[in-house]
Amino acid sequence: MAGAAKAYSTINTVLKAGSAAGSLAQLCKIKSYPDLGAAPDNLETTDLEDDQQTFVPGVKSMDSMEFTANYTPEAYAAVKASANTEQYYALEMGDAGAQGKFTWTGQHDVYVNGGDVNAVREMTITVTPSSAITFAAS
Repeated sequence: MAGAAKAYSTINTVLKAGSAAGSLAQLCKIKSYPDLGAAPDNLETTDLEDDQQTFVPGVKSMDSMEFTANYTPEAYAAVKASANTEQYYALEMGDAGAQGKFTWTGQHDVYVNGGDVNAVREMTITVTPSSAITFAAS
């Protein structure tokens, strides 16, 4: 494919949330995002006649998703205000999702991370998905 990008930067990656899929707004500015999926569990199918283990793919197990953000009282309060309610989420990559958009439903909560000397205060937004994460190209 001529002219295709070799790679993309994480610049302009935005986490959005809202009560309806069509009315999502930026939850807060984020510094990092988690894996957007998981490998399936391996279900062992080895029997006594095999000389090596064999497997079939099982369910994809995924823990809560953790997003890191800079802490400010305003950002914390804004994220906490919509915590623990079922919502729609989107992680848009590139300007307005030009490099792809991942969507799912779930609930989030937020906590302030421990601090160190000469460090920036951060908070973690933990999202527990209740649906599969889907991808849409722009």
